Amino acid sequence: MSVFSVNPATNPSNEYYLARQSQMESNVRSYPRKLPLVIAEALGCWVTDVEGTKYLDCLAGAGTLALGHNHPAVIKSIQDTLTSGLPLHTLDLTTPLKDAFTEALLEHLPGGKEEYCLQFCGPSGADGTEAAMKLAKTYTGRSSIISFSGGFHGMTHGSLSVTGNLSAKNAVNGLMPGVQFMPYPHEYRCPLGLGGEAGVDALTYYFENFIEDVESGVTKPAAVILEAIQGEGGVVAAPIKWLKKIREVTEKHGILLILDEVQAGFARSGKMFAFEHAGIEPDIIVMSKAVGGSLPLAVLGIKRKFDAWQPGAHTGTFRGNQLAMATGITTLNTIKEQNLAKNAEERGDFLQAELKKLAQEFPCIGNVRGRGLMIGIEMVDERQGADRMGSFPADSQLSAAVQTACFNNKLLLEKGGRNGTVIRLLCPLIITQEECEEIIVRFKKALAEALTVVRGA
Repeated sequence: MSVFSVNPATNPSNEYYLARQSQMESNVRSYPRKLPLVIAEALGCWVTDVEGTKYLDCLAGAGTLALGHNHPAVIKSIQDTLTSGLPLHTLDLTTPLKDAFTEALLEHLPGGKEEYCLQFCGPSGADGTEAAMKLAKTYTGRSSIISFSGGFHGMTHGSLSVTGNLSAKNAVNGLMPGVQFMPYPHEYRCPLGLGGEAGVDALTYYFENFIEDVESGVTKPAAVILEAIQGEGGVVAAPIKWLKKIREVTEKHGILLILDEVQAGFARSGKMFAFEHAGIEPDIIVMSKAVGGSLPLAVLGIKRKFDAWQPGAHTGTFRGNQLAMATGITTLNTIKEQNLAKNAEERGDFLQAELKKLAQEFPCIGNVRGRGLMIGIEMVDERQGADRMGSFPADSQLSAAVQTACFNNKLLLEKGGRNGTVIRLLCPLIITQEECEEIIVRFKKALAEALTVVRGA
């Protein structure tokens, strides 16, 4: 069947398909409301809609498409697997392909296969979060979890319980008990109102004191779960000293440290994993998105001494996706061979530098932050008074208008952070310098247009 066999007889349009989906799909759909296009073709950093319009994609499947759309090596790996005679569905049965993927992935974990083993979950990052928390509870015999404000770990019942954003939680009663939230450092909006190094130092002290205080009111948790760079939370990178202290304290007290690398992992931050910037080793690493090379796959990296599972204690039908393992190993090899971590670092540095220049021209850009090709641009209302740290009030109306204007200028990107006020760039790791320059041109034009719409300026 042709991809286009369901097209109307004449003049297919974005509007036609979007209207059909609005009738057939649940109200829960989100991206089509903000990015109203229907994709017909995609290659690299570009997508083309059914009307023939090309867009520069800075969303990349929320970070899933490390090598961009339809990378030739990825397509070849799919084709080779399809013609190999390998089964496409194996539960957790072994194949030579699975063996090769397992070995390749372990090579990228600190200490390799001597330190870590893998658990295949299926098939989303939320599934990985659920498995990680269950394992921590199984190993320690304890039940509570510490998470952090601004964190995002998935939308399933347990993963939503440790997610900071309240929009999806408010309507769901009876989430997983025993979750304690703590403040996460923020370079622009320090939760303690201190800012700078003083804020980082205070939060570092606070965590250690909280764990060691016999009158904190909270019993020792099974695990601490966090992102080294919060993605959905607005691209907030954890300070190195804070991460180091988290690792030191959790190790001292026998608390498992779970690092959610679902979005920041696999060279996006300029290193293979975002936690590597702090030189730490988590007890459990949650991996999804890019690990499957654009196809659904979730994997845990588990320090061997914490592998307390009994056979069959955590299962899932779709944990043996052979196609995802084929595209995954191809993606891992390509990242290594082409040194895409370096490309992410260099292109990210360029984008941040140019965006900071734009902030001088457009003071509605309150803060530009991130690491590598994981960049956040916080929109503010600079016409109002700044707070004690010099930060201006967030402007959610403007950020929504900027996203719309970017779409109109054929630039696809997403928002995040508190009230959706942070414009996020999650470009494919293969992006070129020329494409980065085009991003800046289109974003500048979109920003000026959005300001005119919102403020008449």
